Amino acid sequence: MTEKIKFGTDGWRAIIADQFTFENVERVAFAVGTYVKNEYALSDENSARDKPILIGYDTRFLADKFAERAGHILFSMGISVRISQRDVPTPCIAFAAQNKPTCGALQFTASHNPPEYCGIKYIPHFGGPATNSITNEIAKHLDAIPQNYDFTRGKIETFDPMPEYLDALRRFVDLEKLGTAKIRIGYDALFSTSRGYLDKLIEEAKLPVSILHAHRDPLFGGGMPEPKPEFLKELIELIKQDNLDVGVATDGDADRFAVIDENGECFSANQLLCLLTRHLVKNRGLRGAIVRTVGTTHLLDKMGKMYGLDVIETPVGFKYIGEQMRLRDVLIGGEESGGVSVKGHIPEKDGILANLLVLEMMEFEKKPISKIWHDLVAEIGSDFVAKRADMHLTAATQKALMKHLIDSPPQEIAGEKVVKIGLSDGLKLYLDDFTFVLVRPSGTEPILRVSYEAPDSERIEKIMGAFKKHSEDVLKT
Repeated sequence: MTEKIKFGTDGWRAIIADQFTFENVERVAFAVGTYVKNEYALSDENSARDKPILIGYDTRFLADKFAERAGHILFSMGISVRISQRDVPTPCIAFAAQNKPTCGALQFTASHNPPEYCGIKYIPHFGGPATNSITNEIAKHLDAIPQNYDFTRGKIETFDPMPEYLDALRRFVDLEKLGTAKIRIGYDALFSTSRGYLDKLIEEAKLPVSILHAHRDPLFGGGMPEPKPEFLKELIELIKQDNLDVGVATDGDADRFAVIDENGECFSANQLLCLLTRHLVKNRGLRGAIVRTVGTTHLLDKMGKMYGLDVIETPVGFKYIGEQMRLRDVLIGGEESGGVSVKGHIPEKDGILANLLVLEMMEFEKKPISKIWHDLVAEIGSDFVAKRADMHLTAATQKALMKHLIDSPPQEIAGEKVVKIGLSDGLKLYLDDFTFVLVRPSGTEPILRVSYEAPDSERIEKIMGAFKKHSEDVLKT
């Protein structure tokens, strides 16, 4: 029986040697090749040569070998292929895909997932995540590869996407001006693809930087390539020990980012989105819509009103944000999981650029991040508290709980009336414009995500406790 391959919010991910096998990689590569030949009209040798498909990979075990196997499959289909010379950040390969005529790119990465996972995502020529219509079309061809397909194992051309991508970032952020700030930085590469990229630009700016874990380790030091406090303990300790001004990090494929302030406190992605929005408007004088996912902070809505900017809500997944960035004038697009992109850049999340913009913000403001955040809260007249409580349930139990919650949503939570219900992605229960509960199945992991936001800690704890009890009561019935 053929293994089921399912594309989630950001490609397909699975455990290496379980579902993520060379056989299944061949299936996906053949399906992508079939889609590409149809979509990009590669009917002759010249058109195929002029529009290569690029292939990149992260630092995971066998990721480079999986990439090579996919390259052989595509090459045998008559498609021009170029493979990155080394592991590469997702935003870098995305930039390369849209910088010159291509048929897009394949990136082998499981992003922030545990080391036993690998993944593959198709990035179209516009340099952003594939939309549902594209992945659905690719999925139609997953069983199209002939049995015992005899593919060519020829030498595939390699390329280096780093120089042009770094040049683009240099044009975006003035490194010379950035260097005048003399910010003391801690950088944790987390054994990721951002090593040799982010640290290189920081050093070019002549900023003092202390670097951790800037080498390849497929086991990620026994942790995960996820820029969360529990995996950034060494960076936090380094900041406190050496009295650094800021700490920066990325996830495994460098599309997400994290920032730690001078006190060793990790700023949430929601906070950083608000800070960067303020920086782009206040210090750079830019305008445009704010695009956020359904679970991202509504403090951005307050900022939109304050600045006179439209705020657009999308389902979870940067592909929806990227689509909006291609369709309209967007200042910033972001999600609460740590992804952000800005006006004038690729419609794909970029943790390297995001970290550089945080440093630029500090240079403009001449203040530590904690003080800039206090200024922002004072200007808006409001703060927020966001929390998440994931539920690890079987697929059948998840489905049953979601169906019950959608068919019979609670009318009140912790004594507060549910004033609005959103169904664009999962179930969103509004207690007011800035207080909500969002329940949705993860697109990449076997869990049910429950997100909460409220103006203060006491209120959110009551809401969390009440909704947890409601869910438990439902499961008992």
